[in-house]
Amino acid sequence: MDVPMKLSRILIAEHSDQQMIFLTEVDGDRSFPILIGINEAMAIDRRLKGHELPRPMTHELLANVIEELGGRLVRIVINDLVEHTFIATLHIECDGRMIEIDSRPSDAIALGVAADTPLFVADHVLEEVMRGPSTQNERVQMLRDRVAALRQQVDELTARLADEEFTAQHSEEMLAELRTHLTAMTHEHDAIKRVLDKLG
Repeated sequence: MDVPMKLSRILIAEHSDQQMIFLTEVDGDRSFPILIGINEAMAIDRRLKGHELPRPMTHELLANVIEELGGRLVRIVINDLVEHTFIATLHIECDGRMIEIDSRPSDAIALGVAADTPLFVADHVLEEVMRGPSTQNERVQMLRDRVAALRQQVDELTARLADEEFTAQHSEEMLAELRTHLTAMTHEHDAIKRVLDKLG
């Protein structure tokens, strides 16, 4: 069974060591966070606030493609949790048929938030995240997954900030914010790495 959820909070702080979105049960009080990358967090925040850019970014582009092809995003379902990674599915109605497309939850939410697309989480996923890690090995694995995700995000953001075409398209204020987030992510990555090194 899929449980109706809503995006209740998005946390983007210049000096925070992580970016998070919080999902809350529509007809209940269960809530849980999802750690996401800075680019996805900023996209969700931008689209949620209705800020328009001169040229379409990735999620605006995808929304435009779906619309121009006669499709409609009718629902988003976070339907699985594999090795601490959430799996989502886009349900798109097109030409009288329903198409399901695999997606990261952050991309799915960034795509759907502008149109207030219904969001669901599979009941078994919700039950698993509410239990949380129960053993030392599970907690260590969560740290390993987090440090790997941070390494990828740091590498991607470093590459973007080194891309002259990317920097030319954004204001100095936006670039300064991205550099601040890069520093925060790097510090978190290094701190977790030191903990893991001590744990062996």
